[in-house]
Amino acid sequence: MGTLERSLRSTLYTNTLLAGPEIKLHMRSSSTEEQYLPMPRGRTLAYSAAGTPTSTTVALYLHGAFTVGNASKPPKPMVDEDKPIHYICPTLPGWGKTSPPLPDTEYVDCVTGDMTALLEHLYPNNADEIKLYVAGASFGSLPAQMLYGAPYAKFPFGRRIAGLLLVVPTASYRHFTDYYKTLDWFSYLFAGPIVKYDYFQIVPKIMALLIGAQFANADRAEAALKRSLFATMDDDEREVYRKWREDNRVSEREALRELAELAVRSVQTSWEGIRMLPRIGHADWGFHPDTLDEEHNRPPVLVVSARQDRMAPEVHQRYLVDHYKNARMKYIDGGHSAPRYYMDELWDELFSR
Repeated sequence: MGTLERSLRSTLYTNTLLAGPEIKLHMRSSSTEEQYLPMPRGRTLAYSAAGTPTSTTVALYLHGAFTVGNASKPPKPMVDEDKPIHYICPTLPGWGKTSPPLPDTEYVDCVTGDMTALLEHLYPNNADEIKLYVAGASFGSLPAQMLYGAPYAKFPFGRRIAGLLLVVPTASYRHFTDYYKTLDWFSYLFAGPIVKYDYFQIVPKIMALLIGAQFANADRAEAALKRSLFATMDDDEREVYRKWREDNRVSEREALRELAELAVRSVQTSWEGIRMLPRIGHADWGFHPDTLDEEHNRPPVLVVSARQDRMAPEVHQRYLVDHYKNARMKYIDGGHSAPRYYMDELWDELFSR
């Protein structure tokens, strides 16, 4: 299980914002507790929000795998009284309480439809005034890119995008055809070219079985995280992690426990999130970065690369910078989990563009 745990560590750790267990039924308020938006044909969209609900400056954060949308402890720029921002963290299709795409709906269409419905609900009278910043970390960088490049007929709020933040992202496997050269054997089996021919999704089903035992409850999840969390941290990153915990007044045990609870919540309802993972990178998103028009290329793209990252190598981020016409690279020290400690300054940099 060591290789499995190392492969999962990044998505379990990098993309999580700490959350409490309470859940509320759908309501519009400044509460950071999880809320639910009924969707057409019996689907449900879960989300959490923080900051200033009336602000038309919107930060939409798309989480990674093995966690849920959670705004209970927002980055500091989201609670700056001098620059009010509405921080929205939806749970992506197939994870947590958000329904997976319907059988006749492609993932990209589900994401664009969900985000359109959520923003229309939160801004029923002034949607045209929104200034939208979109961010995605690790796996969440894929749906973030889908929103950025989507035709405006599918995602009307694309015209309102003011900036895109891609944190330790990966490129579309359909676009970046050399992606497989960066994979270890485990990742190759899970996301390599063979996925295109795995019609019965045998590999994702096996993955669900292997992982299920580790995330059956918070105690097991915490133990799995504790074994793998520090496995690839060097001394410098460990020290940054310690300072981050001090700044956020959270103990190591509390941080681990909350991450474990989020991981358990992400798969309690179904395993569709993990079963969809391999195919999303290979899917047709309806556009190629090279062919986006001038209006789509207007918002700046900030691509964050961690120098010691072995899960999402720099070659992916370099591809994105080379193919999105208004993109630039920012390097940070540390491995795949390191961006967690830099999110305050990354958001500040995005807002300043």
